[in-house]
Amino acid sequence: MDFRLLCVGAVLMLFGGSWAQQEGSECLKANAQSCGECIQVAETCGWCTDENFLRDGESKTVRCDDMGSLSAKKCVKIENPRGTITINKNKDVTNRKKDQADKLKPEQITQIQPQKLTLTLRSGEPQTFNLKFKRAEDYPIDLYYLMDLSFSMKDDLENVKNLGTDLMKEMQKITSDFRIGFGSFVEKTVMPYISTTPARLANPCTSNYNCTSPFSYKNVLSLTDRGHQFNQLVSQQQISGNLDSPEGGFDAIMQVAVCEEKIGWRNVTRLLVFSTDAGFHFAGDGKLGGIVLPNDGRCHLENNMYTMSHYYDYPSIAHLVQKLSDHNIQTIFAVTEEFQPVYKELKNLIPKSAVGTLSSNSSNVIKLIIDAYNSLSSEVILENSRVPEGVSISYKSVCKNGVTGTGEGGRKCSNISIGDEVSFQISVESTKCPSRSSETIKIKPLGFTEEVEVVLSFICECECSKAGVPNSKDCHKGNGTLECGACKCNAGRIGGKCECSKDELRTEDLDANCRKDNGTDICSNNGECVCGTCECKTRENPAEIYSGKHCECDNFNCDRSTNKLCGGHGHCECRVCVCEANYTGSACDCSLDTSTCLAKNGQICNGRGTCECGACKCTNPKFQGSTCEICPTCPGVCAEHKDCVQCRAFGGEGDKHACEQNCGYLTLMKVPRRDDLPQPTDQSFPLTHCKERDANDCWFYYTFAVRNDTPEAYVVEELECPAGPDIIPIVVGVVAGIVLIGLALLLIWKLLMIIHDRREFAKFEKEKMNAKWDTGENPIYKSAVTTVVNPKYEGK
Repeated sequence: MDFRLLCVGAVLMLFGGSWAQQEGSECLKANAQSCGECIQVAETCGWCTDENFLRDGESKTVRCDDMGSLSAKKCVKIENPRGTITINKNKDVTNRKKDQADKLKPEQITQIQPQKLTLTLRSGEPQTFNLKFKRAEDYPIDLYYLMDLSFSMKDDLENVKNLGTDLMKEMQKITSDFRIGFGSFVEKTVMPYISTTPARLANPCTSNYNCTSPFSYKNVLSLTDRGHQFNQLVSQQQISGNLDSPEGGFDAIMQVAVCEEKIGWRNVTRLLVFSTDAGFHFAGDGKLGGIVLPNDGRCHLENNMYTMSHYYDYPSIAHLVQKLSDHNIQTIFAVTEEFQPVYKELKNLIPKSAVGTLSSNSSNVIKLIIDAYNSLSSEVILENSRVPEGVSISYKSVCKNGVTGTGEGGRKCSNISIGDEVSFQISVESTKCPSRSSETIKIKPLGFTEEVEVVLSFICECECSKAGVPNSKDCHKGNGTLECGACKCNAGRIGGKCECSKDELRTEDLDANCRKDNGTDICSNNGECVCGTCECKTRENPAEIYSGKHCECDNFNCDRSTNKLCGGHGHCECRVCVCEANYTGSACDCSLDTSTCLAKNGQICNGRGTCECGACKCTNPKFQGSTCEICPTCPGVCAEHKDCVQCRAFGGEGDKHACEQNCGYLTLMKVPRRDDLPQPTDQSFPLTHCKERDANDCWFYYTFAVRNDTPEAYVVEELECPAGPDIIPIVVGVVAGIVLIGLALLLIWKLLMIIHDRREFAKFEKEKMNAKWDTGENPIYKSAVTTVVNPKYEGK
């Protein structure tokens, strides 16, 4: 037994198994009648085969439980079969080298391991195995070149004529075992795809160009290793023509895929190169030519010509995908730049296919094929055949450099080179037993012929059932088979010991009559099921009684209050208290007396709530207190009713009709003076005095109170407005202020100008004093006055 299950059992034993009894496991809820039914519920379910396991009143369905619960209940013999994995064929993957002297045949090369397994599945228990894949070096390749020979491809045909030998040379760098074939297609030979006039049938091309008659598909050369023969036959081909732009390439692809013998496909890598510069017709387009029969997906080649193009419609994309996958053909679409988007979308629908850009005259076709092959061969994608109902498969990939993938990504590995080894973890799980005891599924890499055969067998019965005793005396006079510690009743008999007849009881399940609402407990664990009828237990206290069809009722398990059953104010019926008058509640602890909810004003909860169980429950959450008298968050009664009092008493700019409609709840009375307003001492109910201001800054006074659930207000009929201001002093003051401010500004301006002038004059005087004048005489200047001195004059 599993160590973890023993631990779980020990824990459950420590708690007395109470958890399992209270909650009920998935196994118990299934109500399994035999060991075989039990082990199909879940992988955790076991069946106790101990003969003395059941206690009085317990059904045989209790034998089916989780392993921990059965161990906690001291079951010794537990039937719990487990699934297994058996590898039947496990040949190692081939380590092949290109330069080896001994060349292996294709069927001798192994790239996937193991090759065959047998899985024994139990419901809910997945079985996981590892699958290894390794690309073999020098693996044989078959390549079939399918070419569009409509008129637009005439220059491409010239370059393809030498394709055989040139491609053979390039492919020999990859494999020493390479074969090549050639086929061509145009269109269905009916209107409106081609012209059916005799002249155009003989030569569908315009001008003076000589073309061959149109055809649907022609196998020109089956797969061969002689490249020169390819060149010879292709050079003899002639261009044809048709009327519409799309071509009938899908008809040709279908025939290439399904006509294995005539094309010469081997169980090796199969490549189909589809070369065109146009679109394609697909299923439904045949109606244009009056063709309504769906394509049958069979080979119709006679003398290497497709003869049923006028009879069967074009195949659908899904049909092509199925046939290409079934025949392990990898497709390379060599198309011109114009139709790249169309064929890239088609590539997404066809697994293991590639798209290459074909030059206008197909001069790059060899490089395109080599690149596309390397791209296809570097990716491994696993697919499986149809799985039986109730069986599921999940994948986990462990690729190059430790890269892992799960879900849909777990099916493939990319960037794989020759000699690289990758692995996949594949889990197979069953949720039920299928109609057949054994099924076979196949798992293979797309584009490869090798596959893994997985044989599934299902555990639907326990091992102990083989030792069953038919017509045992222990099963009520031989009305059942004693197997796995319990009676498996014969047809028409039911019951723990097969003691009852279905015809007599008119029920399909004996124990179902003793379970309430399809539950797991027999007679609510308070009685025994005798032929579909519950017999309730008796208790030591005769006053305590179990009752009901399924012993689900009693008179002692009702709610209690103050340690009294139903609070001492009622009696217990079927676990529900029936209360006396003036009491209610699940334990009859809720009094209907409202005297404790009366407020000082004589109202119930101040008119702001309801009285429940002798306590106020305020209807507005902002009120609180024993009688809903406190409102800590209220803005105040005065502010709350200000607008209604104002519009009702003094009118205003608002709509009078709206005021009457919205404030009609208020009873309004006017008084002439403030002294006439009611005073708190005059009333037996709460009264509030209010002073509020209107939009004109006028004050109005009123009182508010609620009397007999009716709001009422007393309002002083005269507003108290402040006196208006004296206009003349204000005007005189404003004018005087303006004049004084103007004079002050003029004075300041005059003062500033005086200061500025004085500064300018001082600056002028300073510059004048600092000026230096030159007193020298002009050397050429001669005075007009001549002075003569008398030599005799002595100054006397």
